[in-house]
Amino acid sequence: MTKWTLADIPSLRGTLALVTGANSGIGWHTALELARAGSEVILASRTEAKGRDAVDRIRRRLPQASVRAEVLDLASLRSVQSFAARIGGEAKLDLLINNAGVMSVPKRQVTEDGFELQFGTNFLGPFALTLALLPALTRAQSPRVTTVSSGAARMGLKKINFADLQWERSYGPGTAYCQSKLADLMFALELGRRSASAGIPLVSNAAHPGYARTNLQTSRPGREKYRVEKIMEAFLSHDAQHGAMPTLRAATARDAVSGSYFAPDRMFQLKGDPVAVPIPKPAQSEAAARQLWESAETLTGAAWCVVEPPVRLPGDDVREGPGSFIRK
Repeated sequence: MTKWTLADIPSLRGTLALVTGANSGIGWHTALELARAGSEVILASRTEAKGRDAVDRIRRRLPQASVRAEVLDLASLRSVQSFAARIGGEAKLDLLINNAGVMSVPKRQVTEDGFELQFGTNFLGPFALTLALLPALTRAQSPRVTTVSSGAARMGLKKINFADLQWERSYGPGTAYCQSKLADLMFALELGRRSASAGIPLVSNAAHPGYARTNLQTSRPGREKYRVEKIMEAFLSHDAQHGAMPTLRAATARDAVSGSYFAPDRMFQLKGDPVAVPIPKPAQSEAAARQLWESAETLTGAAWCVVEPPVRLPGDDVREGPGSFIRK
């Protein structure tokens, strides 16, 4: 099988891409390579300072890059709505990469809206953002949404805990993280199914970066690692640049169809080259995905409303997508 590399990214000139959590790690490397391929890239970060720094670092490598920073806090629906109102005014949005997230918060915390922090930031925020940006996405000729999941989607938790979705009765840092990443993968699959059913030519797929050494791990509070753990980490993991490869393949490759899932090919998907992998069994239930979607609509107030495409007259050159977003 031919190895997929950065050289396989097609020209992205004339496209607009948005990467969340783009100020560091996998998100920053993803934004860098999209810009290198010619896309205009919006780097969404939680603070203006982090966004400016990320943009400056890209421009030092690529002086001609078309990149800009925007503030987005996925732990705040107010921030999501404000951000979407700004970006939704673009002529089109070709690519949305739902990358930002938090991991294994030691004690249960809640977002501005009262959601468990990992579930709210990793899933509910991106869910509301994606629906809010659907009109801009459907104005693109070949829109794509790539959502970053994790190998945690198939670890420990075998299904969404609908009985205690916000972990109010029981909370474990790892379990809550696993649920949020399983929810991300189920969302990506359900978005693809709903788009296909509505006749919207939107590709929705997902990626698992493997065990990537990023500040998602290094910034977590906790005990000091033992020496043997550090040695094993070096053996089993790869850096953020390689961790971005599954995302980049899912987001740009012509064979990355809706419903596909990309991950590293070695060490039980912990490191290696990006390849298509099977959907983990916990994410395969369409009934659970529908229930999760409906729960997310109720919690966030976001809703999907499909309308018929407008009647087009001869000579019309304005493309309007058949999908729209409403807020309850």
